Amino acid sequence: MTSIEPKIRRRLLLSTAYFAPLQYYSQMLSDEVAVVIEKYENFNKQSYRNRCTIYTANGLLDLVVPVAKSYKPKIPVTEVEISYDMPWQKQHFKAIESAYRRSPFYEYYIDDLMPFFNNRYKYLYQFNMQIFEKMCNLIDIPFNIEESSNYVVATNDGDIIDLRNKIHPKVDTTNTYNSPRYTQVFAASWGFKPNLSILDLLFNTGYEAKKKLTA
Repeated sequence: MTSIEPKIRRRLLLSTAYFAPLQYYSQMLSDEVAVVIEKYENFNKQSYRNRCTIYTANGLLDLVVPVAKSYKPKIPVTEVEISYDMPWQKQHFKAIESAYRRSPFYEYYIDDLMPFFNNRYKYLYQFNMQIFEKMCNLIDIPFNIEESSNYVVATNDGDIIDLRNKIHPKVDTTNTYNSPRYTQVFAASWGFKPNLSILDLLFNTGYEAKKKLTA
């Protein structure tokens, strides 16, 4: 009898993210990868680590989680504290409500997400990981996620798919990621917008979200 060796999976290396874009979740849905969240990197400003992009009546809008100032030139991502000097949770919720209250699945899912806009979290990394777990649960993605035990140095041997800084607001993914198409609330006014926050897909497609991500 010939034994079949299990297929060796490559590690998919992702940064932490605030309501990450579709590309982030799409990459997870392959049986050939094991997802690893980088826990030991330094915080990268102006990235999806503390921002997401939603689709509003006036076009695209970035929602940014403010972080406490640090006098260190570099700060580990797990030590980044969320700032509450301004009512950003209320602002983010109002923006999301305005953008998606007319979407088919807003009322169905919004109660599941309210704790993220009502409860205070001290650390950004902790906050993001709880969002990540909740979104995977809502989309029916198994949360088999590993956190790095040290900073992962990417090599060229093909064992690691390093997307820590490739899924980034300033990186054009037009030629590297084929975003799924689906009905968006304001597409009639502004056209279809690809690779937005996972919130956009969830509120617009509901239980079809996972299927869209794998299309």
